[in-house]
Amino acid sequence: MAQVAAAMFNRGMGSSGKENTMRGLVSFIADLRNARARELEEKRINKELANIRQKFKGGNLSGYDKKKYVCKLLYIYILGWNVDFGHLEAVNLISASKYSEKQIGYLAVTLFLHESHELLHLVVNSIRKDLADHNELNNCLALHAIANVGSKEMAEALCSDVHRLLISPTSKPFVKKKAALTMLRLYRKVPSIVQPEWAERIIAIMDDPDMGVALSVTSLIMALSQDDPETFKGAYVKAAQRLRKIVIDQEYSGDYVYYKVPCPWLQCKLLRLMQYFNPSEDTHVRDLMRESLQRILDNAMEMPKNVQQNNAQNAVLFEAINLIIHLDTERDLMVQISSKLGKFIGSRETNVRYLGLEAMTHLAVRTETLDPIKKHQDLIIGSLKDRDITVRRQGLDLLYSMCDSTNSQKIVHELLKYLQTADYAIREEMVLKIAILTEKYATDVKWYVDISMRLIAMAGDHVSDEVWQRVIQIVTNNEELQIYAAQNILQYCKAEHCHETLVKIGSYILGEFGHLIADHEGCSPIEQYMALQNKFNACSPTTRAMILSAFVKFVNLFPEIKPQLLTTFRTYSHTLDSELQQRACEYLALATMPTDDLLRTVCDEMPAFPERASALLSRLDKRSGMAGKDSGPSLGRTGTLKRNFSSSLTAHVNGAMTGAPVTNGPNDTHTSSGAVKSPADELLGLDFASSSAPNLASASHLSPDWEPGYNRLLLQAEGVLYEDVQIQVGLRSEYRSEVGCLILYFANKSSAPVQSFTTTLDNRSSETLKADIKGLPDTTVQPGSQTSQMIMFEAKAIFVHPPTIRISYIAGSLQALTLQLPLVPHKYMEGAVLSSDDFFKRWKQIGGAPREAQKIFKAFDVSGSATRKLLQGFKWGILDGVDPNPRNFVGATVLHTTGGKFGCLLRLEPNADNGMYRLTIRATDESVPPVLMKLMEERLSQPYPT
Repeated sequence: MAQVAAAMFNRGMGSSGKENTMRGLVSFIADLRNARARELEEKRINKELANIRQKFKGGNLSGYDKKKYVCKLLYIYILGWNVDFGHLEAVNLISASKYSEKQIGYLAVTLFLHESHELLHLVVNSIRKDLADHNELNNCLALHAIANVGSKEMAEALCSDVHRLLISPTSKPFVKKKAALTMLRLYRKVPSIVQPEWAERIIAIMDDPDMGVALSVTSLIMALSQDDPETFKGAYVKAAQRLRKIVIDQEYSGDYVYYKVPCPWLQCKLLRLMQYFNPSEDTHVRDLMRESLQRILDNAMEMPKNVQQNNAQNAVLFEAINLIIHLDTERDLMVQISSKLGKFIGSRETNVRYLGLEAMTHLAVRTETLDPIKKHQDLIIGSLKDRDITVRRQGLDLLYSMCDSTNSQKIVHELLKYLQTADYAIREEMVLKIAILTEKYATDVKWYVDISMRLIAMAGDHVSDEVWQRVIQIVTNNEELQIYAAQNILQYCKAEHCHETLVKIGSYILGEFGHLIADHEGCSPIEQYMALQNKFNACSPTTRAMILSAFVKFVNLFPEIKPQLLTTFRTYSHTLDSELQQRACEYLALATMPTDDLLRTVCDEMPAFPERASALLSRLDKRSGMAGKDSGPSLGRTGTLKRNFSSSLTAHVNGAMTGAPVTNGPNDTHTSSGAVKSPADELLGLDFASSSAPNLASASHLSPDWEPGYNRLLLQAEGVLYEDVQIQVGLRSEYRSEVGCLILYFANKSSAPVQSFTTTLDNRSSETLKADIKGLPDTTVQPGSQTSQMIMFEAKAIFVHPPTIRISYIAGSLQALTLQLPLVPHKYMEGAVLSSDDFFKRWKQIGGAPREAQKIFKAFDVSGSATRKLLQGFKWGILDGVDPNPRNFVGATVLHTTGGKFGCLLRLEPNADNGMYRLTIRATDESVPPVLMKLMEERLSQPYPT
């Protein structure tokens, strides 16, 4: 057929006509063939669908037949045909007992049903049944379906079942991995499904010996920590410990070594996870992180042998660099990464250059000194000419962040030079940054004016209103700028080609300060008038209105050109633009009044603008937010959120310049902080609903039977703090002046190892009692063995609340207990020896209230031996023979804190007849007696602990 058609068209046609005709003919024939094939396919599919429908209606199909026909429906569905009648059959196939049939059923459901499908509620019960099944393969099929469909209804109905599989000690590792990722999928769909009380158990799985489980759970915890870092703060220490095991201890299986890099994905996630939290103040945790990060930097010195190893090594390295920048305390590591980043930004690979520039930008924002970064300034400036726009943009951000008073002029001139050829996508952002840097680091008035005018002349339409308005405000508020600015802008306005933004600036500045330069050569009133008048017709109505406003001020300032100005007003009083017509008529009326009193009042000099934050920074931050939100913890793209870019022009600096307030005119809606307040913003401080997890390590969650050991160790230096059938917690303490050292011993009394052993300290008196964790217990404790933890406490002042510790571990299921540590103010006391005269002399010097506390209360045992033993446990130096009554006890001690030493005196008067005590405590600080009185009353009214 093609040959016949071609012969017909060949007659009487030229070569070009024949070619076009042949192309059209071939295309036409191809369409015919496709249509024919489609028609045949439709007939075949309709026939097959009719056959399948008949089979399903007939019933009595075996499981194999059902599976076979659902497979056919799947293929037909993938081809794009409607198979709605088979959806219910696929749902029914889920309940099959054979794995192969159930597998096809789940596959069909995940393809046929979407999250709002009406049949989805029929699947929930079947999925729940498979989640509870002891067959791990059925568990996995159900988890796949949940993760793929992931509807809100399914998330709310099945989240607890998924969580149960995740934490179950009987779940196989591959089931836990799928359960963790399924939970992550559901959490992203419905964040409220994850209960705060699950946090401790989920974090414990980070210690799972299977790397795949640890990787999957870390991904889940990363998402949870981003939204609720306080609830999941326990993951910080877990991440540091797990990273050390991989990097330092090399505890990993060979299956997870990727081109000689151990577990690169898990390393990256652990490093990123730690950036979601504030840096730890515990010495031991910082040491863990420092060792791991140093090893990662050392490993990066080895030259990779192939691309895959290079990529994996760089992925870990850049996350480590970001974490070091986030910590902002490791000076030695900071110096190392600055030199490494210098090599990266000169790399041949585009991705490495980009990542190097990005990391160096974060470093510039956080570091105290920019000297290490300035060494690479020429290389960074060269990145503006990179062939990749993302590298050019990142180079711009870095130059902006690394700019200071020593290199500002060079960077600004380089940016201006690059602005001429810069991509249109980044020109407006460049203009904002150049304007901010010029204002911030201007030390010479002429330099500021020259750069600002040059910037506006070059950038043209890319200059936002905030830029030129800011220039006007700075000139208005600085008298030494006004003459030079007026001369400068007049020259721009006289030029044949002058951008409209410069005309706006000229209209305002010449109208306000043109009289200051009227006597200068080339700046006469008529020349100022002609410069603006020549630009009038080429400007927009808004700029024309500003020019007319400048002219009415000329009437007041320059009477010699009043006729020309009146002619202009009369001309535009008949214009079609209502705004210009009204202005021209009003200005004409003002100028032709018999007296100039009203004209002088209306045209009075504009006052200085009020103090206000720079709108340029607000504009730049807003653009940075629109550029894309980073899901990670790193800084914004420009880094302006961290560094203080307050202008050097906002205050008198060495008599050079004074600040320019920011205003956006009469419609300015910014608050004093520069932000716009909406009704929603007014409600941001109100906490309508709090879903944060309870602090399980706090004193409000103390475990049963915590008191006996606590009361005993209040008066002893060492002993057993807590003991049950599984675990024994011992404590040994030592105090020197204001520093106390507590060593906790954890012994496993059971016959099986305990996993994921974790301790969490809660210091309610953190302002007056500094805690520093010097060591962490082992995460695995074998039967019959023990592990320990050292914590240092420094008393900065008198404190009231003892710290508590949460101990959690996995022994089949999660076991946890919360204990109160026997750390109270009297532990920092040291008994003193005084003579009778010295005691009564100091007793009188201290005096009564408020440095005295006295109370009468019921005693448990008023015998002398029991009382003496208790007072010695409280570290009172008992002074015998001082009190006239030999039954009374008199004591002296010194309470040590970093805020000072406080002398304390005691007099205890027992009454054996009625079993009462009268206790009097005096101290050189009024905050001490009430605290000691409460502690001693509690102990004296109870039996002595044994």
